[in-house]
Amino acid sequence: MTALPDIAATPAELIDRRAGRHSLEAPFYTSPEFFDLDVAAIFAEHWIFVATEAELPEPGDYVTIALGPYSIVVVRDDDENLRSFHNICRHRGARILEQGRGSVGNIVCGYHKWTYGTDGTLLHAPSQPQGFDPSCFGLKPVHVRSVAGLVFVCLAEQPPSDFPDVAARIEPYVLPHQLRGAKVAAQVDLVEEGNWKLVMENNRECYHCDGHPELLRAFFPTYGYTEENLPPRLRPVHERYLRVDAELRQTCQRLGLPYELIEELDTRATGFRIQRDALNLAGESFTADGKAACRPLLGDFPTPRLGHLALHLQPNSWFHFVSDHAITFAVLPLAADRTLLRTTWLVHPDAEAGVDYDPDELLAVWTATNEQDAELVARAQRGVGSPAYEPGPYAPTEYQVEAFCNWYITRLRAHLTR
Repeated sequence: MTALPDIAATPAELIDRRAGRHSLEAPFYTSPEFFDLDVAAIFAEHWIFVATEAELPEPGDYVTIALGPYSIVVVRDDDENLRSFHNICRHRGARILEQGRGSVGNIVCGYHKWTYGTDGTLLHAPSQPQGFDPSCFGLKPVHVRSVAGLVFVCLAEQPPSDFPDVAARIEPYVLPHQLRGAKVAAQVDLVEEGNWKLVMENNRECYHCDGHPELLRAFFPTYGYTEENLPPRLRPVHERYLRVDAELRQTCQRLGLPYELIEELDTRATGFRIQRDALNLAGESFTADGKAACRPLLGDFPTPRLGHLALHLQPNSWFHFVSDHAITFAVLPLAADRTLLRTTWLVHPDAEAGVDYDPDELLAVWTATNEQDAELVARAQRGVGSPAYEPGPYAPTEYQVEAFCNWYITRLRAHLTR
């Protein structure tokens, strides 16, 4: 009989004894103590993807985001700059904006009507005594920046210093898709019954992709394999992939689009991976036949056959950019065993639903894939909650899962040794 792991160990002990190339021990996925540590060490100290600029097209437009106990506002100010603040009134701490999104002239607390400008300046505080200085009570700022139309916030006083470098390397890939002027075609929130790390780990591998029949029509199922470990059954598909990928590279070179893989998932504070890769069938989009789902293409692309640009960013996001639309995925932890997955579809600003695209077709592949992944994550959560669970080994094709866990453990160690 196999001895059950000692799950009564402290977080520091569990972090120290983590076995590489194996899944994490149960408390990492089930313990409220680890959930609090994850919020403090990961979500409060790193750049977190929270929205797209397309969700904030006009001055006064805002979104609110919950990160553990934090509530954050991202708003476009009167000068059209992005601003971010803690969503708490400087009077007695009331939550100011309760809706997930909206538009305001000023930011007004509904409790005692303290009123802030969209730049966070306190404009009006009723019935304060003479000598009250409003300049001391502006909304508390949060770091915010856009990377080619993708909006990130960082709660830390000193954000990771490598983010500007990461942004500079990502932007040449993403900017041609012109997301800043895009339109939100749809946004779907899905609450998954699993820890946020299980959601991320599930996304970092395609070992399980047989469970995604819709996705696999356009997505080559050879993702993560190499020539050395490619199963014989996938050899014909791989040969086709090589031919399509060679054609894609020629197209990218002709159009001046970067496509080479950059993969630095666990060697820096802001781990990331980016690559333009080939798609199967028509090679244009994530649809049943691989053809573009939206008639106006993003940016100024002269051809729809551009495969997909895939971007992964630690700790909470991944993206797919195709010629006719873009899909963003934000992973936001709700509890040790519950996670919000927010998926947003962006199209050309002039594209009209029902005229230029069929919304059902546009959303079909990733809606089905998300629901299938949610069931897999819930199954994994139920499994790791069993006293009989013990970490198992990753397959070679799961190397990105190992990179994610290694990055995560490294960041926890850095946090605990400060």
